[in-house]
Amino acid sequence: MSSNPQSLSVATSESRATFFRQSGWLVVATVSSGVFMTATQVVANRWMHPAEYGVWFTLLRVYLMLSIPSVGLQIIFAQQAAAAISRSQHRQLVRSLRATAQATFILWVVIAVLVAVDQGRWTRLWAIRNPCALWATVAIGLASLWSPVVKGVLQGQQNFFGLGLVLVLDGLGRFASVTVLLLLGGQAAGGMTGALVGQMLSLGLGAWFLRPLLLGEGEPVDWRPWLRRAVPLSLGMGSVQFIGNADVVFVQAVFPETAGAAERYMPAAMIGLALVTFTTPLAAVMFPKVVRGTALTRASHAAGLAMLATLFLGGGAVLACTLFPKLPLQIIYFSHPTYWQAAPLVPWFVWCLLPFVLANVLLANLLARDRFGVVPWAVFVALGYAGALLLLKSRLPGWEPGVAFRAVVQTLGGFSLLLLAAAGWFTRADRRPSSPESSPTPPA
Repeated sequence: MSSNPQSLSVATSESRATFFRQSGWLVVATVSSGVFMTATQVVANRWMHPAEYGVWFTLLRVYLMLSIPSVGLQIIFAQQAAAAISRSQHRQLVRSLRATAQATFILWVVIAVLVAVDQGRWTRLWAIRNPCALWATVAIGLASLWSPVVKGVLQGQQNFFGLGLVLVLDGLGRFASVTVLLLLGGQAAGGMTGALVGQMLSLGLGAWFLRPLLLGEGEPVDWRPWLRRAVPLSLGMGSVQFIGNADVVFVQAVFPETAGAAERYMPAAMIGLALVTFTTPLAAVMFPKVVRGTALTRASHAAGLAMLATLFLGGGAVLACTLFPKLPLQIIYFSHPTYWQAAPLVPWFVWCLLPFVLANVLLANLLARDRFGVVPWAVFVALGYAGALLLLKSRLPGWEPGVAFRAVVQTLGGFSLLLLAAAGWFTRADRRPSSPESSPTPPA
């Protein structure tokens, strides 16, 4: 059967228009959520003592790292929901959703017990004065385990409107709750409680969008092939999550309060987080389109579009932060000029995180097509990063704080480049004609 070139051209144009419309909405939603999150930072640095602000900012990263066991679940459920074409596949999705919610709840109970057994160790490690801050973090850990599942199903169903609303409500709920609690005199504990409220509100909204699935009829699932995807996806995206968040937790644990990490490191890390948050939606839109295209044996241009858009948006943000490093700090921390001294680290952060966000797009594209050969290399990079931080641990406190903080960021940048190199190699090798069983291996 011959195909009409004109109809193919129209279909491609519509596909590109749909991609940019959906990613545009997700960018708007993410930016809106980011505005509320940034406003939360403004309120927090205005009312919190610098030491408490450092604790709060660190615990927010701890909460993100608590989601490592389930961060791959967002991809798994995005993949499963995007490929759920038949009625049987839909019912298996229902069963998978329920079973995963139960399993992650059990995992959370184990985490809570471990924290309770050695609470003093964790409060000393991160200089937490009020244990309520630690327990609010543990509580939000449950939401962090469930949230990727909900977001993944919405993403896979290409319900980007619902996913966007979930993101907005998370930011809005956090801002409103943190503001009220800080006005009542709360510090890091109040900030984490506000974050918990925002997460629970957004999680509830996401569950409401998924109520047909939650109330639907399930069907037995063959867990072996499901786990064969789940394990590498969790390891791959968990490695990315670790690389993107470990530095803040490390700095809070290693440097004494007198080093000024709260004033000289955390604000610059906040700008780096904003860069990552700003570019993430493009990969989120790309993933289900690649999965569905693979399931239907249909070509998809989403990966290339996402990579170009990420490079354009991320590169523009990096250039702006390089030329005006103090400006974003003056906007976020306008009432607290002491945080502006983090400006020298801002260009380092954004340049070191640009390869990280590009690697995230390439990895998401590979994992969407079950190209799991890259996973061991991503894990290797994450383990190498952890080892490098441990090697620096004994040396950094003796250095001048500015030099020490820059060394931490440079370490992050070096391993982000390694992650990008591995993802780029497998992406390039995957385009060559090869048998499905073959798996490219980077050169030694």
